Formats: sequence, structure tokens, C-alpha cells
Amino acid sequence: MSAALILIIAVSFFILGYIFYGRYLSRILGLDLKNKTPAHTMKDGIDYVPAKWPVLLGHHFASIAGAAPIIGPITAAVFGWVPVFLWLIFGNVFMGAVHDFTSLVASVRHKGRSIGKVIEKHIGVHGKLLFLIFAWFTLVLVVAAFVILVAKTFVSTPEVGTASCLFIMLAVFFGLSVYRMKTSLLAATIIGVTLLLVCIWIGYKFPIVFPGTPAQGQMIWTWIILGYIFVASV
Repeated sequence: MSAALILIIAVSFFILGYIFYGRYLSRILGLDLKNKTPAHTMKDGIDYVPAKWPVLLGHHFASIAGAAPIIGPITAAVFGWVPVFLWLIFGNVFMGAVHDFTSLVASVRHKGRSIGKVIEKHIGVHGKLLFLIFAWFTLVLVVAAFVILVAKTFVSTPEVGTASCLFIMLAVFFGLSVYRMKTSLLAATIIGVTLLLVCIWIGYKFPIVFPGTPAQGQMIWTWIILGYIFVASV
């Protein structure tokens, strides 16, 4: 089976799942487009900020796609591509998407609070504690895998390290231009994509290479990435 056919089948399945199963879940959850989200009812310009749907899609897509680039190829190498393909299309539509969708709805209906707070309200403190412990260990595992992978990539391909650092600054500029300077999303996107290509070009021209052995360079990048994660989370 060709890769193009696999892609067409997967995309078609996702579209049909979004239209039919997504509509079914919306009815069960009683969604109403007239209801305002906490971003509107509790708007403070800091934690609660209304965003356009393409921006929300980008944020959510980047978040849920986290471990997939690592886990997918590893699983395929162990079990073969057919089980992984079936897991991706059926698991995403009937499990992964349902989990994320209902989690977002639960958060929105509880003033944008975290799932831990929602669990505490409906199940109790012990349920919240158990969930947070599990979530913490899971995140530590995922973050550790990502940090190692990214640090190795930045050492082996230093151009990527430079471009990635510039991407972070570009993301801040994009947010300021849309929400502070009131630039239209279309104009900001066009400018952002153009600058994105410029960042890649700069990466090739000025790759970041630390002195010492590759192992030492990887350790330096590891601390830089962990520092970035800490600052971004706070």
C-alpha cells in the first residue's frame, strides 16, 4: 500500500470522525455556540484572553501532538505499521479526541480551571491527588524524552538550534502584534511565515555550536531547554 493511499484513508477517516462523531459528542455534552467561554466572561488580559479559532487550533494541535513523533515510530518499529496505523485512526477518533474534547469542555464549564480542580469538585481531594501524581510522573517521562531528543538534535544539527531559538522570539512577536498592536490575524500570519523562513536561513548562516565534546554540548542544551521550560511554565 502506498504512503499516499494511507494518508488519504487517514485524512478521510479523521474528517468523517470530526463531522459525525464530533457532532454526536456535541449533542451529548449539550454544546451551545451562544454560551460564552471564561475567556470572555472573566477576561483580564492575562490568564483569560479571547482568541481566534485558528490560534486556538494551533495551540491545541501543538499540545496534543507532543509525544506522537517519538512514540509513533518506536511503536511501528516494534509492532509493524498496520497496528500503529489502526491505532492512530481509531484511537485518535474514539479515544484521544474524546478525551481532549471532554477535558476542554469540563474546564470551560468550571471557569477555565485545571482538570485537577474539576476532579476535586466532583470526586474529592483524594481523587485529585491520585490524578495529579499520575499526571506528574507521566509529564516527567515525556519531558525527559523530549529534552534528550531535542538536545541531541541541536548538537547534531546546530542550524536547528539557532532557528528554534529565533522561533520562540518570533512567537512572542506574533502574540504582541495580534493582541497588543491589533494587527489582523491574516497580516500577522503572512509576516510570521515570512520571518519563519528568515529564521531558518539565519540558522544555516549562524549555527550555534558550543565548545567541547558533543556530550558537553548536549548537556549545555539540556540545561538551556529545562530553563526555557521553567520560564515558559511560570
